[in-house]
Amino acid sequence: MVGNAEMRKVAREGALLAGGARAILLQVAHPDVARGVAEHSDFAARPLDRLRATLTYVYAVTFGTPDEIAAVTAMVTEAHRPVTGPGYRASDPELQLWVAATLYDTAVVVYEELFGPLDPARAEKVYEQYAVLGTALQVPDGHWPADRAAFSAYWRHMVDTLEVADEARRVAHDLLHPVQAPLPLKAAMPLNRFLTAAWLPERIRHGYGIGWGDADQRRYDLLMRLARPIYRLVPVPLREVPKTWYLHDLRKRKISGAG
Repeated sequence: MVGNAEMRKVAREGALLAGGARAILLQVAHPDVARGVAEHSDFAARPLDRLRATLTYVYAVTFGTPDEIAAVTAMVTEAHRPVTGPGYRASDPELQLWVAATLYDTAVVVYEELFGPLDPARAEKVYEQYAVLGTALQVPDGHWPADRAAFSAYWRHMVDTLEVADEARRVAHDLLHPVQAPLPLKAAMPLNRFLTAAWLPERIRHGYGIGWGDADQRRYDLLMRLARPIYRLVPVPLREVPKTWYLHDLRKRKISGAG
């Protein structure tokens, strides 16, 4: 689709998967999201299911056909329907806006770490096109902040006011220290924990009790100096493998009727 071409150039990058835990920890830093996850999902037994669902949703909305977008949107709506409790409901537009905001912000953080800052004109286009993640989640038209300046104000307010609750810390532990996970994924978790810590806003990181000092920052800076040129040399089709796999998985499950 020409209408989301700039967004696609960002979202296609497989490296964005490394930011998945960051996005989830930001989402559950909102106490109502954390309560919904804690009370309506078996996160401890299946901590990677939310990541799989999130990535499937992002790739379908960004790269899927209109029928696939409609199908995934319907699945998300149905999954959210029973997630309600005292003072919260998963379909609340404010919560959906926050979830979409974490996906956008994480994508840009990881992308710019690897490729450098987006120029202002392109950055604005990417931002405008990422609004589709919110509208597909039933965020009302016009509720997505009008431009990047408005988004920055919204983001600062959220990060400065959210209080990480015990439910969120339990989700973080289950996600970052999975008991039931494929061996290759377990082997990658120390690096993922390190990157997640590096990319979280300081206040949120502190709320989760995740330490970060000068030595950690030096290690991170060295890692990125090595990783940036190597990643850029990888052919685009290989960098797109996660996107290709998740779309294939979605289409296979739709054909087979699996959930």
